Amino acid sequence: MIKVIVAGYQGRMGSTAAQMVIDNPDFELVGVYDARGTDQNLNENNQFSDQDVPAFHDLKQLTTDATVWIDFTVPTAVYENAQFALKHGISPVIGTTGMTDEQVAALQKLAKVQQVGGLIAPNFGISAVLLMQFAQQAAKYFPDVEIIEMHHDDKIDSPSGTAISTAKKIAEVRQPKEQGNPDATETLPGARGADYEGMRIHAVRLPGLVAHEEVMFGGPGEGLTIRQDSFDRISFMTGVKVAVEKVNQYQELFVGLEHLL
Repeated sequence: MIKVIVAGYQGRMGSTAAQMVIDNPDFELVGVYDARGTDQNLNENNQFSDQDVPAFHDLKQLTTDATVWIDFTVPTAVYENAQFALKHGISPVIGTTGMTDEQVAALQKLAKVQQVGGLIAPNFGISAVLLMQFAQQAAKYFPDVEIIEMHHDDKIDSPSGTAISTAKKIAEVRQPKEQGNPDATETLPGARGADYEGMRIHAVRLPGLVAHEEVMFGGPGEGLTIRQDSFDRISFMTGVKVAVEKVNQYQELFVGLEHLL
């Protein structure tokens, strides 16, 4: 039985993750955490009225025998949460985006010192993981590329962690290149999107969307578009489940679900 604590359980992804843990006979939900909450037990939430699980809102007061920490919180909290988990021998499975490269490197160093496995996944959707791998392959032949990511309008960070990870994977096989007309100007600042080694990344935020990404490649007389769509948050739970099952088998912190697949 794998004992799990879910951080960010009052959010949409966190509550979905908590339900996944509850529904899995091989997992046990032993605690939930959310700095914004005030309830003392998960059963105070109408969605989980039949669950007797302690709720915590202060890391200093958190006590748990969990071996896995699932984190779907916010960018301003995730780094401290991950440090707490690693220092207490709990393997973090992190879906929260927004950490800096320096923070990720610090957590990876801490994981090695503590000999605790962990995972930071920009996206837990299998389709998103495949999109990033396919895009990296295509970039060997199409160096002109733009990334368009589309999310619900409550998402805090832009561009998405998935879009940034896609750009990084492409950059591994693509030389930095300025795209388009070198004399081009923007009538409205930001019209061309963010610039990552010459690639442009565009973020769309609209109600009704969940998580979607297109990677568009262009070449002389031809083009290639790779797209993935996550229509429901339940689609991410397959990847979260795999991470919870496997992360304790390692003693390092990985970035990217593909390392556990």
